[in-house]
Amino acid sequence: MKKKLIITQDLDSTYNDILKEIIPEWEIYIGKDPSIWLEHLKDAEIVAGWKKEIKEHCLEESSQLKWLQTWSAGVNNLPLSELESRNIQLTSANGVHAYPISETIFGLMLALTRKIHTYVKNQQSKKWHHANMNLEMHEKTVGIIGVGAIGKETAKIAKAFGMKVLGVRHSGIQEDYVDEMYKQEQLNEILPLCDYVVITLPLTKETYRLLGAEQLKLMKSSAFLINIGRGEIIDESALVQALTENEIAGAGLDVFIKEPLSEDSPLWELENVIITPHTSGSTEHYNKRVMDDIFIPNLKSYIDDQKTIINVVDFEKGY
Repeated sequence: MKKKLIITQDLDSTYNDILKEIIPEWEIYIGKDPSIWLEHLKDAEIVAGWKKEIKEHCLEESSQLKWLQTWSAGVNNLPLSELESRNIQLTSANGVHAYPISETIFGLMLALTRKIHTYVKNQQSKKWHHANMNLEMHEKTVGIIGVGAIGKETAKIAKAFGMKVLGVRHSGIQEDYVDEMYKQEQLNEILPLCDYVVITLPLTKETYRLLGAEQLKLMKSSAFLINIGRGEIIDESALVQALTENEIAGAGLDVFIKEPLSEDSPLWELENVIITPHTSGSTEHYNKRVMDDIFIPNLKSYIDDQKTIINVVDFEKGY
């Protein structure tokens, strides 16, 4: 029986030729439509792109799955313990979001600082009003909570604004463009120092509700909070209270505990909040970066009996 590769995404047709050149003896199924690959899931050795059907068909005893490549950076929604117990190698799309998400982070920071969101609302009613706009970002302090690929790119851009950059990462290892690095257990120490707090962490047991009422109270009343990580990293009810009572100046939020965000969420109505629908990672280059930078290099290593080395998920850490 021929080995099978399934990619559950719509790709440029040129990738089919590239893959056939790398694995000429394999059967390859590519496309978002489940009818293309559903009957082949049990026999697939490699699957790229997590879908709910994969759990049903690829985690059975008879499954041939050996390697799963996700199409997202976060893996918290996957059955990690089951994948680990079946010794299935898992690689993520970590790194493909650095440009689009860092652009969104600065878009939100600039919009909140320069009241662009307020002026857009005023435009709807043809209202000409200054809105007491008087802040600027240059030479302020930004705390980046989670200095991975996204955090590093964010730090780099921050330096163009002459900002002081404080970073938090699990290892505490220093990084270019970060002036001072801290470990996660030192989070409370840096929050009072920041004019902007940017959450770029994955969701794990250690990061769940990392920012609660205590942490929000430690922030400056003039500070802005940006979250593009996962909604569960912040205690959402405590955040609503902090925003309502002006304990912090505002927030730019791309992720939420429940998505889509419920229509009855008070976050919709707050004047000092900008909401985006979990789109900070969206980009015209997404599929190309996953394929060219991660999947194809790893596939070449895989068929040469080498370990895939890019973005291997540590099941214990959860990322």
